[in-house]
Order: sequence, then C-alpha cells, then structure tokens
Amino acid sequence: MKIPSAILTLLSLQLIAHAQNVALTPSDAGLRVEIDGRIFTEYVTKETARPYMYPLVGAAGESVARDFPMKKGVPGEEMFLDHPHHRSLWFAHARVNEINFWAEYLVFGKQEHTGFSEIKAAGNKGSFLASTKWVGPAGETVLTDHRRIVVTALPDGEKTLDFNITLKASEGDVLIGDTKEGTMAIRLCPSLSMNSSKSGVNTGPSTGHAFNSAGQRDHDIWAKRGNWVCYYGPDPKGNSVGVVIFSHPGNLQSPTTWHARDYGLFAVNPFGVHDFEPEKPPGAGDYTIKKGESLTLRYRIYFAKGQPKAESLDVRFQDYALGK
Repeated sequence: MKIPSAILTLLSLQLIAHAQNVALTPSDAGLRVEIDGRIFTEYVTKETARPYMYPLVGAAGESVARDFPMKKGVPGEEMFLDHPHHRSLWFAHARVNEINFWAEYLVFGKQEHTGFSEIKAAGNKGSFLASTKWVGPAGETVLTDHRRIVVTALPDGEKTLDFNITLKASEGDVLIGDTKEGTMAIRLCPSLSMNSSKSGVNTGPSTGHAFNSAGQRDHDIWAKRGNWVCYYGPDPKGNSVGVVIFSHPGNLQSPTTWHARDYGLFAVNPFGVHDFEPEKPPGAGDYTIKKGESLTLRYRIYFAKGQPKAESLDVRFQDYALGK
C-alpha cells in the first residue's frame, strides 16, 4: 500500500519538530551545548571573573539573554549597558566571608573554573559536572563548588536547564551574608524586561511582563517569596516566549525570595532576607557553612514557547519537586 505523499510530508515535519539530540563539545571558551546541531548555550570559563552560560537560545530559536558585555554594539541594547557583571546566566553572591563575588568594581573575588567531568550526552539529554574555586582578592581560596548542569530538549524548541550547585567550606567556615546582590541569576534581553524607569536604571516602552507562583505581577514580584517566577514577552525577533526559574522546594529558605527587577535582572536569592523583608533584622538571611560541610541549591530554568500559564507552571513545579 502506497502512503500518500502529503501524509509522508506531515510525518517528516512531525519528526523534525520533535527531533531532540543534545551534544556536548569542548570549546576554546569552555563547553558548548548543542541541540540538533544548533547552539543552545556555552559554559564559558575563559577570560572571565566567573563562569557563565551564554547565549541562552529560547524556544523560538533566538537568545533570550542580553548580549552585553559578551557582545558590544548590539542594536536595541544602547540603554541597557548597566551592570557589566550581569553575564547571561551565572551563580554568584556579594557577601561571602565579606568578599564581593557578585560585582566587579574595585576589590572583588573571582571564581576559577578547575575542571569538567562526567560529560554525558544521549538522546534529548546532556549533563556535565563543573568544578570551581572561589578566590579572594589576595589569592586565598575561600570555598569550592561542584555544579551539575543538565540540559533536556523538549518538543517545539522548548528546553530545561537544571543548575545544581554544592558549595563546600573546604578551607574554613564560610559565611554567606544577607544582601540582595545575588544569587542564581539571568540577565534577560531588553525585549523581555519590563523596561521601566521605576528602578532608576532604564527608560522606554514596556514589552516584557512577569508573574510569580504567589500571584504577584510585574514590579510587585521583586522581594516576594515564591516557588517560581516567569518572565514572558517578545524575544529579539518578536516571537512570544517565556523564561521561568523554579527554585527546588528543598532549597534553603523555601519558598525563597527573588531579586527580580524590571530592567531584566532575573535572580533567585535565598540569602537576602533583610533587604527583601526589612521588618526582619539585619543579618536575618546570614547562613554559615561550617568547615568541611556543604550546602546544595537546585534550580531549573524552563525556556517556554509562548506565554506560560500559572496552572501549567504549578504542575511543572510539582513534577520538579518529585524528581521528574
């Protein structure tokens, strides 16, 4: 029996739409992550104060991360050149034994990549382990960490990126201090920011929006607690996309506080309690990792097609909590 060509064409298109092959390849900058032969992101370790992941290709095929400072002179970013330490996707904090590992002004600490291991890719999933040493301004090692990154390709261009980090007090006690400047962070492209002058950083028309698991929206999400936060809007080519960060319910201070700004800084910070909830005393968010002990934090970033619905994100969060 001969199958009509129209059906064959439809079946071929469906196979293409659901083709999912993740590949991990060492690169000059670090480790490149490709999905079906196209770059999704790269774990960058060279010529940087701390490792970061760039670009972040969303569900419609365009990066949802700001290009600056990795690329300069990108059209549309002229008014978004603030905070040059906001590099795409990264993990850092401004008070670690009172050393600033967040900003890069004057005196600050650095994160030195010390190696990759357990690099695996099969089908729609790829994973690797990255080891890091946090080094103070005088060259002293403050702590170490291991980051397990898992990328899962989903249908229709969607994907998830799991970022699981274990901070180890390898040298001595480590005090992670109460400040809003942290921690698991993304700097979104201008079109996905709320782009308002309310924060004092930018002006211009608003194109992006945000909401959280507690029902707050847009500017009201900053400093609030929630299981997840979603930004949505047009990517640089005008396609409707969403970017969601889920904070695992087993994380410290869960449901945690969010340093989610209108100008595109999208960060979850379990240590910034007093800055976010000023009725609590200074230092309320301080957390000490005793020498030889560790703290693990887990996050999932979901790159969605179109505007996600709160109900579907709650389901995804529950699946994440169950280890799916």
